[in-house]
Amino acid sequence: QVQLVESGGGLVQPGGSLRLSCAASGSIFSIGIMGWYRQAPGKEREFVARLNWSGDSTYYGDSVKGRFTISRDNAKKTVYLQMNSLKPEDTAVYYCDAIQTGVTYWGQGTQVTVSS
Repeated sequence: QVQLVESGGGLVQPGGSLRLSCAASGSIFSIGIMGWYRQAPGKEREFVARLNWSGDSTYYGDSVKGRFTISRDNAKKTVYLQMNSLKPEDTAVYYCDAIQTGVTYWGQGTQVTVSS
């Protein structure tokens, strides 16, 4: 079992920045991929970004390329999502996920609201 806890969400003005964190605990020895998804009210969950835990490969959704950056801290078993140039359409609940031996684990989500 893997437990994921997100933090860092909040209210920010358009053009601003936020950094989300996702801390993993439990049986984390064979996590292969960690990433972020988001879900806005009335919409399907959308892929945001992911990285391979053992390498340097990163992937981004088209809507966030060039604005968001995913990174990790191996020692802290934490994944970060740096979000810059935020837009109102980035408003959503952001979820962290981790894939371990074919099983996907999810965090509880953190709300990001972009509004003036």
